[in-house]
Amino acid sequence: MMQLFDYFRSSASYRVRIALNLKGLDCEQVGVNLLKGEHKGEEHLTRNPQGFVPALALDSGEILTQSLAIIEYLEEVYPAVALLPQDAIGRARVRALAQLIACDIHPVDNLRVLKYLTGELGVSEEQKTRWYQHWIEEGFKALETRLSENETGTFCHGDSPTLADICLAPQIFNAQRFNVDLTPFPRIMAIHQAFEALDAFKDARPENQPDAG
Repeated sequence: MMQLFDYFRSSASYRVRIALNLKGLDCEQVGVNLLKGEHKGEEHLTRNPQGFVPALALDSGEILTQSLAIIEYLEEVYPAVALLPQDAIGRARVRALAQLIACDIHPVDNLRVLKYLTGELGVSEEQKTRWYQHWIEEGFKALETRLSENETGTFCHGDSPTLADICLAPQIFNAQRFNVDLTPFPRIMAIHQAFEALDAFKDARPENQPDAG
């Protein structure tokens, strides 16, 4: 059985959990507590020299890192329940939506960035929260516009979940956690309502993970 080394509140881990659930793949979860610094320990650094989660250990012994790369691997090896469209233009659109979130919003709001802001730079908690909210709001403005396109359906692209929805779910969780006003983004929230009705998304939520207690 595959092993997923993750942390319950890690957005990148959250993405991989959704993908595994959508594809119906069994995977043992092994918690790596970021707040306790377990990701900086020698054991985890042998899995991922960056010290990040998630890391997916395959039955073969190979260890994959970076959530989007892991999900693309799962898509190639387990093509049932496709997470990318069949056409090249559709795949490019879904990847662009996913990267808008995973590459442009998420990294500047990541835990290590926030800790640097409040630690090394002496930013107040109020300023840190505003920083977090600002970058989500900026990204969601662009995303809301993209989701007004005809290719958008019940979900970000068409009427079944894709890689874009997988990336969107954790970002909405983060936005709600930091009290971002989401009323200006009705299309995003309609899609959120659609995928939150699916067990694959609900079961992947942070509060439903074994290390959440």
